[in-house]
Amino acid sequence: MIIIIITIIIYTVFLFFSDFSKIYDHLGTFNTIYLIPIFSLVTLSWCVLFLRWTLLLKNLDILVPHKSSFIIFISSFALSATPGQLGELIKSKLLKSKFDIPISKTAPLVLIERIYDLIGAIIVSSLGISYIESGNLILLIFTIILFSIIILLRSKIIFTKFLMLFEKINFLKNKIPDISETYESIQPSLNPKIFLSSTILSIIYWVLVGTSSYLVLLALEINTISFLHMISIYSSSIIIGAVSLIPGGVGVAEGSITGLLTLGGVEISIAFVIGILVRVFTLWYGVIVGFILLKINGGIRDS
Repeated sequence: MIIIIITIIIYTVFLFFSDFSKIYDHLGTFNTIYLIPIFSLVTLSWCVLFLRWTLLLKNLDILVPHKSSFIIFISSFALSATPGQLGELIKSKLLKSKFDIPISKTAPLVLIERIYDLIGAIIVSSLGISYIESGNLILLIFTIILFSIIILLRSKIIFTKFLMLFEKINFLKNKIPDISETYESIQPSLNPKIFLSSTILSIIYWVLVGTSSYLVLLALEINTISFLHMISIYSSSIIIGAVSLIPGGVGVAEGSITGLLTLGGVEISIAFVIGILVRVFTLWYGVIVGFILLKINGGIRDS
């Protein structure tokens, strides 16, 4: 609830400093025929992430009925708008309550998911980075982040110190004991075969949601931004939002999308509309569906 209130405040501030009449006019030009492919692509992207999650579970010999596992997986989207999406640790709690699978065994996979998300986002963002002003600098920063991830995963000392930083985040304090000794437990999820498969699935995910964001441009009849440019803008903005550690990157991701589109020649008021709409489709749609499933999650049954 707090996150929702903060989101409303941030969006209201955005609106206050924008030309509301122009924003209203731009929203009026949105071609609703694009809603079907947009929602379809985003939903398909969830299936890709679920396939990756299933692969990671199976690699640890954790077998869960597919229907129940899918419901639990999508339910976790209710807490996607948390720092680094670590609220999705609720998957581990649900697996524990429904199938008595130790939290210590599945919690590290949530961290692994975020790592593969970041790797996939960096790779996809590089595809159209040349379209972005100062793109070479951004690519250099992302490359440094990528190598830092590799070093982090290969050094137990650095990994442990990094994990300790999350102890300072209030809502994660009670969860840290469950994931504090994860270095050894995540190594099986980083073997070459799993690494390659998970990275490919992550890239597919980012291309799908990036494509949905590009369809938002088409729905608003914006043709000055290319497909590769848009998926790079989207993935780069989500990385920036994630690094900020602000819940869901709210405000930061939208601001980044708006800023990068403006640098690409899009008028600021319509860039703002695009930023908000993209996040509604790619973040809040999942949060709403996840929340609904989470509310009825007590009724999950094996099948």
